[in-house]
Amino acid sequence: MNHFQVLIAAVSAVVLFLYSLQAFSRELQAMGGAGMQAWLARVTTNRWYGFLVGAIATALVQSSSATTALAVALVDAQVISFAGSLAILLGANVGTTATAWLVSMKLTGIGPLFIIGGALVSSLPSKIQALGKAAFYFGLIFFALDLISSELKPLQAQPWFVDTLAQAREPWIALLMGALFTALVQSSSVSTGLAIVLTQHQLIPAEAAIAIVVGANVGSTSTALLSSLQMSANAQATAKANFLFNLAGALAFFPFIPALSDALLPLAGTAVAAAHLIFNLCVGLCFLICLPYLQPRLMRWLKAAPA
Repeated sequence: MNHFQVLIAAVSAVVLFLYSLQAFSRELQAMGGAGMQAWLARVTTNRWYGFLVGAIATALVQSSSATTALAVALVDAQVISFAGSLAILLGANVGTTATAWLVSMKLTGIGPLFIIGGALVSSLPSKIQALGKAAFYFGLIFFALDLISSELKPLQAQPWFVDTLAQAREPWIALLMGALFTALVQSSSVSTGLAIVLTQHQLIPAEAAIAIVVGANVGSTSTALLSSLQMSANAQATAKANFLFNLAGALAFFPFIPALSDALLPLAGTAVAAAHLIFNLCVGLCFLICLPYLQPRLMRWLKAAPA
């Protein structure tokens, strides 16, 4: 197999991963329906509950981009308020770390089991067909990650590939790469999964992988920003607030990446996932605690109307 075929195979695996994420998210949203929207409107009046909702929803759908885009859409539809959406946005960043843990602990081998089980359940003539479809796509996510890992192995012997990845050894370049790649593929889970796989193959150091996942948090805001362009002022304010939270967190955290990488070195394969969780949890809780103070100022700066 020549270099071009290997590269195409790797890119195809990434595309399959991205498609699986989108399809899984779509199936879960379809299962929620109007009842879920009404429940969200009630629960987001408390910022701590809203934070938990954002975290759990993102852990389930495996995409913070999907959760934040949905939050923006719900604000536009006046199902939840601008104030209520802020806690969901902060929680979504914590929930997205679930993918990193599953990949770092090499649990992606569960994919085929969910694919087979989901396919069988979805073929049954009953109301649980939707659950079967969700399980199928959940398995496909991890099956695609296994494919990515397999297809990257031949590339690690190619000088051009190693030289390209060497650029990411500088943390600030790695952070930019994480942000730009995530904005391109519209999924932080793809960037995070790739960063961990590359670290497991010793193609990039843990410090670079941590910078990539921090940058991915910023890049993931592009989905909500783009989807809000034709929406109400409050929906646009929600998307902008999401960007500001992630950008401020990344800039504040960036100087500590080398020290954190050294501190987590004993964790070996799970170091990147641990750093990802620490970053998002610290940033999320700091902003959440300050939310009563920040909320009126954000409403004024971003020109959001009261609920």
